[in-house]
Amino acid sequence: MKQPARPTTVSGTGAEPRRSMAVCALIGAAVTAAADEIVFHQILGWHHFYDRSTTSVGLLSDGLLHTAELLALVAGFFLYADLRRRRALARTPAWAGFFLGMGIFQLYDGIVDHKLLRLHQIRYGVDVTPYDWAWNLSALILLLIGAALAVHAVRRDAAGVSS
Repeated sequence: MKQPARPTTVSGTGAEPRRSMAVCALIGAAVTAAADEIVFHQILGWHHFYDRSTTSVGLLSDGLLHTAELLALVAGFFLYADLRRRRALARTPAWAGFFLGMGIFQLYDGIVDHKLLRLHQIRYGVDVTPYDWAWNLSALILLLIGAALAVHAVRRDAAGVSS
């Protein structure tokens, strides 16, 4: 038997919790990508997005990552502004999405980019184990914060409280 679709708005308000969460997840992922790019690629110079070739290719890959993160940030803020304009922003789901987006980017980078695809490591010439643990634990903390906020938002919605 097919389950009825869950409403996309909070009853009694024009808020759109699912869209608020998705839009802010995009922003969260873009902010984390920007922080990674600025701190680890540019300021510390620990790695490039793609380190399995020449320095020129590494710099090109950093530029492409920077372009993608900026496009995601601009798109996310346009979508966020639209939610605000229509008074459809659900604040708690939005914060949940922001933290989930940050955590998803961080965990994806730590596991897929660093370990599975080996596009780059956090640092070179040192034991990366403590860096990997710190990187992935920070991702899990961000995900736990986002999940807790999402659960809180669902409970508030079920109780009929607007977020």
